[in-house]
Amino acid sequence: MILRDQHVLITGGSSGIGLALGRQAAAAGARVSLIARDPAKLAAARDHIAAAVPTAAKLVTVSADVSVESEILSALQTAEQSQGPVDVLITSAGVARPGYFEEVPVSVFERTMAVNYFGTLYPIKAVVPAMRQRRHGAVVLISSGAGLVGLFGYTPYSPSKFALRGLAESLRAELKPAGIAVTIVYPPDTDTPQLAEETLTKPPETKAITAGGGLWTADDVARVTLAALRRGRFAVTPGFQLTLLAWLHSMIAPLLNWSFDRVAARARREADAKQ
Repeated sequence: MILRDQHVLITGGSSGIGLALGRQAAAAGARVSLIARDPAKLAAARDHIAAAVPTAAKLVTVSADVSVESEILSALQTAEQSQGPVDVLITSAGVARPGYFEEVPVSVFERTMAVNYFGTLYPIKAVVPAMRQRRHGAVVLISSGAGLVGLFGYTPYSPSKFALRGLAESLRAELKPAGIAVTIVYPPDTDTPQLAEETLTKPPETKAITAGGGLWTADDVARVTLAALRRGRFAVTPGFQLTLLAWLHSMIAPLLNWSFDRVAARARREADAKQ
């Protein structure tokens, strides 16, 4: 899909991967709308994109909590009144709060699923009917490497990102005949404000396991995401390790579990020794 003159709407667009996607889409000539909860962060994001892309088309920002259906529907309506029908929807809003399973409150599990899964479902449900009528459009779901394999310490997060995989795979089959492309992205650890916040509650075992995956920049994840969108690719696994995991997970799961268990046990011993 060519992005020039397309309305690209991005949830979670005030920071991290969402902001990088907004800036790069604007640079490609798209009309960009950003949705996020914090009006101050949205204003900063708008100023950032305007400064980075002086030739950018009109940029719209709307404050909404994606986990509240009425708010996201109102935000979509506001954006479409200004920018026209959504041609490309990118659902980048997400939350993560790592921790030991027994210590994480049920409310965290509920909030994580509400934002990561239903916060993705609501806007997709809202834009697909018009895309189907026009026989034109694309939907991009930002999942996570933790949506490919369950990770120690991510019991609230991994299931919500696994759910996006099931949604994307089902949607791909159903929407393809209607001319609507579906893409799902599984980013590795990415240098974003969310990752910095996650680090505050990550168990040492989780830090040890995720350290082996490397660290990507938000710009690099956005770049490979938009490249996949242009080519109509379905699954995007940035980096060799995630690509291998996506292809071979079922076959190498026993080996992965053995390796992760060893890393976690070693990290636990080291953490105990420091106490």
